[in-house]
Amino acid sequence: MNRVTPALATALGALVLTALPAHAADTGGSGTHLAHRDSYGTKATYAPEQSARSYQRPPAGFTPVFTENVSRHGSRSATDSEDGDLILALWDKAEATGQLTGKGEEFGPKVRALQAAMAKIGYGNLSGLGKEEIQDTATRTAARLPSLFAGIARDGEKIDVVSSGQGRAVDSANLYAGALADADPALEPLIGTTRTDKDLLYFHKADGGAAYRDYIANDQRLADTLAKITDQPKTHKAAYSVLRRLFKAAFVEQLGSADQVAAAQAVYNLYAIAPAMSEESPGGKGWGMQRYISTSDAAWFGYLSDAEDFYEKGPGFADSDITYKMADVLLDDFFQQVEAKRSGTSTLGAELRFTHAEEIIPLAALMGLPGSTKPVTAAKPYTYASNPWRGADVAPLASNIQWDVYEKNGRFLVRMLYNEQETSFKAACTPISKGSKFYDLDELERCFGRG
Repeated sequence: MNRVTPALATALGALVLTALPAHAADTGGSGTHLAHRDSYGTKATYAPEQSARSYQRPPAGFTPVFTENVSRHGSRSATDSEDGDLILALWDKAEATGQLTGKGEEFGPKVRALQAAMAKIGYGNLSGLGKEEIQDTATRTAARLPSLFAGIARDGEKIDVVSSGQGRAVDSANLYAGALADADPALEPLIGTTRTDKDLLYFHKADGGAAYRDYIANDQRLADTLAKITDQPKTHKAAYSVLRRLFKAAFVEQLGSADQVAAAQAVYNLYAIAPAMSEESPGGKGWGMQRYISTSDAAWFGYLSDAEDFYEKGPGFADSDITYKMADVLLDDFFQQVEAKRSGTSTLGAELRFTHAEEIIPLAALMGLPGSTKPVTAAKPYTYASNPWRGADVAPLASNIQWDVYEKNGRFLVRMLYNEQETSFKAACTPISKGSKFYDLDELERCFGRG
């Protein structure tokens, strides 16, 4: 959504921003612990959803012969300084006219410090936490499948590493590969140099995403739906509430209604990105951005963010697959890798892919993963009350889908982990026994129509 209205842009454009020194304010945060996780949407930081100690054991005699994944990059800084610039321009104006609240006086220096931290690592780049998320996931993968990686090292199989080509995805790929090599140095010469495949891992911007991009740019139903969801009385009430924490009433009321929403959205976006930058905060204790937005207001703006992602990347409208059909290329690659292993034409022991929310979210919808099974109609739009889709669950930072492949006497089984939780395939697929998370490869090919 376009956060900066023309009126607000004009008002702020005349301001000369004073470059105040960044200095640490009261951190008061909870670090990476997200007490109200849903409100962070797809900016939620990562934690594995299940302990490896509780994973099901494979059936007797089956041994791991291959693993593959697709992972979103780890936690990062904001992709640009727009939100901080917008709210700091308002803050400077309010400060100059004595229109800040007590919390507002704290807020400006804290935002400047957060902006400086993001600029230091580079906008859109992995944060310290993001690097750890990726490395820790790799370490857990190695610990989950020790006999597989020992076999890869023994037999000289290769580990293929591929990314979207975007900096944070490339960095995530290299960090993951490096952590595997640290876990077993014998793997290092077998890990390929990270290669780029935009058609596979940046498909929303590649040739295969042309129809999708047209939908985002030109579909009137999409535009009308998102506008209607955003332009509700509750949005305007929440926006006023957010700004009143920082600015005195007279200052807030001189802003137009749309400008209030744009400014409040900027505050929310800073709140949402702050946990991803926790290690760069003073003392590593977090930025304490939750002081400046109430739980209920953060939840509402989190819902608006989720609604945009739901309609633009996720299950979307029930009569259209335009948001996720293009993920076919990625699901096809998952199957092709396992099929090549079964046929004996693959020299790989692992296939590792690194990408973005724009790929994870459509793939989850295409595969019918938990939370991504329910599209909506125009008559009954997306709401939290009526739909289980949550960005924080579907595609948090460093989210991942992994397939572990096991073999016995030529029979191949697949077990899926979604954010490291053992996850059933869609309902049309039947596991090898009731309650099992293991599926025969032949059955998966049948239920996904690959016959």
